[in-house]
Amino acid sequence: MVPNKYPALVIEGGLDKAGEGLYDRMNGIGAHEVVIESPNHDDCFSALPAERMLYVLLAFKERITDLGRDPRFKYVMIFKNHGKAAGASLEHSHSQLVALPILPRMIVSELSGALSYYKYKERCIFCDIIRQEIQQDIRVVCQNDHFITLTPFAPRTPFEMWILPKEHKSDFCGEERSRLFSLAQIFSDTLLRLDGCIPDVPYNFVLHTEPLQSSGLDHYHYHFEIVPKLTSIAGFEWGSGFYINPMPPEEAAEYLRQSL
Repeated sequence: MVPNKYPALVIEGGLDKAGEGLYDRMNGIGAHEVVIESPNHDDCFSALPAERMLYVLLAFKERITDLGRDPRFKYVMIFKNHGKAAGASLEHSHSQLVALPILPRMIVSELSGALSYYKYKERCIFCDIIRQEIQQDIRVVCQNDHFITLTPFAPRTPFEMWILPKEHKSDFCGEERSRLFSLAQIFSDTLLRLDGCIPDVPYNFVLHTEPLQSSGLDHYHYHFEIVPKLTSIAGFEWGSGFYINPMPPEEAAEYLRQSL
């Protein structure tokens, strides 16, 4: 783990929130770090054995926990850009961490939708999704005792996948080492299947977890989202918020299941 040479946010200073007419502004305070996933330049994250991938997940947990002690930060985002089309600027396998003083809009939207569902049904929507997907078994890519990978019902791109804990957990940092190893195993399995379908495809993955200082949420479920870069985002997508995906998730899941 090293500081990003060109950080989006800097850790020194205060937020200095201020109003400017009807607008609000604050300083770009946060943290931006790089997780070096292997000492070997030619290693690819998807090819790492689960035993080594575990150390990457442990690094995520350690840094989120540590940065969560800073009261200025509200959320820590973990993400990986693999391939130039996915935004990677370095060839050496790495992922990134950004601590933010505000909640990302994507997380706010997910939290709000999940809470509305919970108030209506008194159940976590992600838990309901997992139960239905296991029962129908048409969008499940792979699973083990603790985790499941599925293609979501309304994917944004072909081969989009989510990795979720089967047991309700809103906080990634609440996972014990033994369960993180199980997560590393299914992460490895999932990415190898993606490589089997489209070798060295550019992709992004992002960790969606509860905000800092949340202490457990009954309505939210942490998960990783893996989004291959196989389609372009253009005017229609920006203007509508809709995504054109030429491959049904059931078909993508079938290809992924057979790829190994």
